[in-house]
Amino acid sequence: MLSIALRLRSEPALGLIGGRTEKIVTRTFIAALPLILIACSADNATGQNAADAPAKPFKTATIADFDSPWAMTFLPDGRALVTEKAGEMILFDPKNVDQSWGGKIRVQIQGRPKVDSEGQGALMDVVLHPQFTQNRIVYLSWSEQGPGGKGVALGKGEFSEAPSVCTGQPCPKQPILKNFQIIFRASPYVEGDGHYSGRIAFSPDGKYLFFTNGERQKFDPAQDPKATLGKVLRLNLDGTPAAGNPLAAQGFHPAVWSYGHRNLLGIAFDADGRLWEQEMGPKGGDEVNLIKPGLNYGYPKVSNGSHYDGRDIPDHAPGDGFEAPKVSWNPVISPGGLLYYSGNLFPAWKGSLFIGGLSSKALVRVKLDGDKASKADQWDMGARIREVEQGPDGALWVLEDGDDGSQGRLLKLTPAG
Repeated sequence: MLSIALRLRSEPALGLIGGRTEKIVTRTFIAALPLILIACSADNATGQNAADAPAKPFKTATIADFDSPWAMTFLPDGRALVTEKAGEMILFDPKNVDQSWGGKIRVQIQGRPKVDSEGQGALMDVVLHPQFTQNRIVYLSWSEQGPGGKGVALGKGEFSEAPSVCTGQPCPKQPILKNFQIIFRASPYVEGDGHYSGRIAFSPDGKYLFFTNGERQKFDPAQDPKATLGKVLRLNLDGTPAAGNPLAAQGFHPAVWSYGHRNLLGIAFDADGRLWEQEMGPKGGDEVNLIKPGLNYGYPKVSNGSHYDGRDIPDHAPGDGFEAPKVSWNPVISPGGLLYYSGNLFPAWKGSLFIGGLSSKALVRVKLDGDKASKADQWDMGARIREVEQGPDGALWVLEDGDDGSQGRLLKLTPAG
């Protein structure tokens, strides 16, 4: 039987994730199996999560285990691109099992940018161009070092596959991002390793790219008109600021769409074209916001949370001039990714938002009703959830972030029974 590469964890160092202390774990590989990830099918003993409570309306299958994954997206053929914190991007086929090798094939994609993965740094979001089937373009975000410190960058490249030169089987094609180029950088770059944000979403008409820049744990840049930090940005697909952004005439950076945000770790359009965003608040006050052009969402002048040193922040109040969240949490959930669910596999949840919970170790559902939102469900997942994605068949795919007993499992959720 094929031996499995062992992985040991070194002693963890402490870092801040969204203002909440988290173990940042480095791992030492004693042995490696290139391109192979040992997988667990839905039919074996680990396919059904033993911790699932009977009341959960879904069953959980463990599909794979990655190394601190951050985001994923599905290709049109059903394969997936998965980013990992340290800077790797993996091409993974959930269906391609070679029994002679005992696992599912995963291939590292070449042509990736150089990533600074200290603290909250990572190779972050991965999103396909709206016309991917024609142009094969993939967009990435990541944290990097640069003049003045560190910041979040946005780039794109053409996904291509070439025959590999290897012996034995399997011998998958070698994927690469050709002609990769950086198209946008947050400004300014500053010292520190936190609150990069870096989420990407395309407008429903496919003409614009929306990009989140966190305030980098510096507070005031979220209100600074010249900085992109603490903002939602609207860009052209080539990374240039889109014409007609609402605050440019007022002296703001020309890319700014909305401002007064903290750490924006999820962004998604609903079926009616509304833009929803979730962000980690300070000590309390995690938020779901309906993003509207030109509005100030208040941070750090107002928040439903408080500073970590105990200083109060005024709560949102009617008439204060700031846009209040549609939903907020205190105690916090530490929101990870954000998904607008449009599938048919879970018909009762169609039109809902799904959020990964980090410190809460939860999958969270938010019900939408036009421009209103309300808390609906919160399921204990037993591990920190970084990302939620919708699969081609409408299943929910969930990425753990790689702490608390897992490298970072990929889970598939399907209806119970």
